[in-house]
Amino acid sequence: MHSWEALDPISFKPEGAVTAAFLRIGTEDLRSAAKYVRHLPYARNSRPDDPLIVLTEERGTCSTKHALLRRLAIERNLDVAPVLGIYEMAEQNTPGVGDILRKYELVSLPETHCYLRMAGRRIDVTRAVDHVPFAAISRFLHEEDIEPAQITDYRNALHKQFLLKWIADNSGLDGRSPAHLWKIREECIARLSGQD
Repeated sequence: MHSWEALDPISFKPEGAVTAAFLRIGTEDLRSAAKYVRHLPYARNSRPDDPLIVLTEERGTCSTKHALLRRLAIERNLDVAPVLGIYEMAEQNTPGVGDILRKYELVSLPETHCYLRMAGRRIDVTRAVDHVPFAAISRFLHEEDIEPAQITDYRNALHKQFLLKWIADNSGLDGRSPAHLWKIREECIARLSGQD
């Protein structure tokens, strides 16, 4: 996984609403736009389907931040794909969730993560990808290219479907339901957002 620094500093021209919004805040190329987005706080947005919500609310999640950058890439006709991956979330690769997982006697829990792919590289503008003791996500259980419109309903449906499979594949889950695991996941997200 690479940081925002791996993106090319491709200059903007006023082409569309997303490009214009980035120009208004003083970013003039793809790399500086990604850097700006990276430094916005991690938190859920009120309307994740609003194309500019990350800039309006000055916060975002991996889904909304990467969807925004994909929309910018579309306006610039750049080959930047948003990717939806599913990984096993644990304290080592997602600091802050360990206490919650231990409370429910779990080592890990499947979680979705969105990032970008450009020139064959995974690029993440929401996670610190090079800081110790933070471990990068080393393995994805599932990956697929998506479009910005798929960051809400489609993402959640795929995640819940994957939870069913994960329960079936892990006999040591003591009859836990997908709804119970989703509740645990929501506690983890709240902790990451500083809302607990």
